[in-house]
Amino acid sequence: MKCRTAECWRCRQLLSRALGHTGSDSDTLGSWPCQSSGSGRPLPGALGLALTWAQGGTEDMGKSVPQRLGPLDIRKSVVGLATGAGAIYLLYKAIRAGIKCQPPLSTTSPICIARLAIERERHGRDSGELRRLLNSLESKQDEYTRSMILHSITRCVYLLEAEASACTADDIVLVASMLDDKENSVKIQALNTLKAFSGIRKFRLQIQEHSIKVLELISTIWDSELHIASLRLLNNLPLPDFAHPQLRRVMPALMEILQSDYILAQVQVVRLLSSLAQKNDLLYDILNCQVHSNFLNLFQATQPGSLLFEVLVFAERLSEGRNTPHYRAVKWHYNEQSLHEALFGDESRLADRLLALVIHPEEEVQIQACKVIVSLQCPKDVGLRPSLCQASRSYFNNRE
Repeated sequence: MKCRTAECWRCRQLLSRALGHTGSDSDTLGSWPCQSSGSGRPLPGALGLALTWAQGGTEDMGKSVPQRLGPLDIRKSVVGLATGAGAIYLLYKAIRAGIKCQPPLSTTSPICIARLAIERERHGRDSGELRRLLNSLESKQDEYTRSMILHSITRCVYLLEAEASACTADDIVLVASMLDDKENSVKIQALNTLKAFSGIRKFRLQIQEHSIKVLELISTIWDSELHIASLRLLNNLPLPDFAHPQLRRVMPALMEILQSDYILAQVQVVRLLSSLAQKNDLLYDILNCQVHSNFLNLFQATQPGSLLFEVLVFAERLSEGRNTPHYRAVKWHYNEQSLHEALFGDESRLADRLLALVIHPEEEVQIQACKVIVSLQCPKDVGLRPSLCQASRSYFNNRE
């Protein structure tokens, strides 16, 4: 039995609300053969048709989702492409700006200075950068600016050798005047710049004149970085004879640096002392310099190989120097805590340390330890204080 018109319309409304369809969907229901009982409720057949229609409607909705997401995916792709293109363009601009780094802009970077050196070799013309930096150093600048200018001058001297060679004595005087600056950072950079200029032959004698000032900095300012910069400069120069009186005065400070715990400063100062030990008029001042009771700890195998090697070279130079006829012609007196007593005295345990270093992992340390042992064997014509040589020789023979 077919349902009444009102009841059929009611079925359409119920199904439309349940499925979330609009009026147009309810019109579609009009073509369905709707069945209902006399009480106005739909019959089971009508419910079956409704479920079948609902499943069909759900499938249609699933098919329409990709169609709606299609334009959205296209928009996202366009936005992503535009963003990527913008990033690539900015990266290109940054690289291009770095490649086209011109001297008037920022030539203090090592890349730009190296580029100036390459361009000079290629085109045979000066960049003028070193001259510009030296001129800017003459004007009043703050501490940080002075340090950075000196740092840039040092780089230019190393990389722009032709321009550095064209500098004048007044330029060296200008850089050396920075040693009187009140800031240690400026002093350190000035020392580094002088070291760079000392590699040019025509400036070496002029820079030697400032060695007394450099020694004064070492003895009056206790700063590890300042010590390293000062010692590197002194090690790069042949010290003139007129600096020997100042060297005697700063010898205790040099020995204190050697016994400090800063490896870089220790390596630099022992290199300087090894060089000074070859000068006859300074040898006694070095050997009679007071040292700590644990000085022989410098010869322990636990020390860095670079420091051990330099300390052994220093010991060899001292041993050879004190055995020369010129030195043995004088009867020297040493204080009980002197370097001589620590290394060569009757109570010294240097032999023990040397024998332990013969089996050191680093070959150069082994070889240098053997050289020191050989140097301790006094020559046969020893006429003064032979007991020291006999004790040293007998000790090594007993150990063997």
